[in-house]
Amino acid sequence: MTAKIAYDDVEVGTELPAQSFPVTRATLVRYAGASGDFNPIHWNEEFAKEVGLPDVIAHGMFTMAEAIRVVTDWTGDPAAVVEYGVRFTKPVVVPNDDKGATIEASGKVVAKLDDNKVRVDLTVTSAGLKVLGMSRAVVRLA
Repeated sequence: MTAKIAYDDVEVGTELPAQSFPVTRATLVRYAGASGDFNPIHWNEEFAKEVGLPDVIAHGMFTMAEAIRVVTDWTGDPAAVVEYGVRFTKPVVVPNDDKGATIEASGKVVAKLDDNKVRVDLTVTSAGLKVLGMSRAVVRLA
């Protein structure tokens, strides 16, 4: 695959389409099985509260993976992402109801780099709180 976005067609300030990602307890159980991360803070409400959390929380790596989808969907090629890093600032709290939680993610091109690469900064929130800080990706465009 190759990125479908051309480097010459992108300017600093280009905004990527924002996306919302629903998260339910069932989502967390499926992710735990796929990732092998069965820490009870991600599925056991009683345990999560005993260790001082407000409720069950989403896996940090799951949150990070959902956020980068804004970039991979924009480029059309997950392999276009050559660097990606975040700081975990707040947990995504997932209540045990029919709604769960929502991760909101948006991105903006903040720098054009050499070799057809751009840096994209992401803004990632849940329930109005910033859940990822310094969320940045370097992407190689066509």
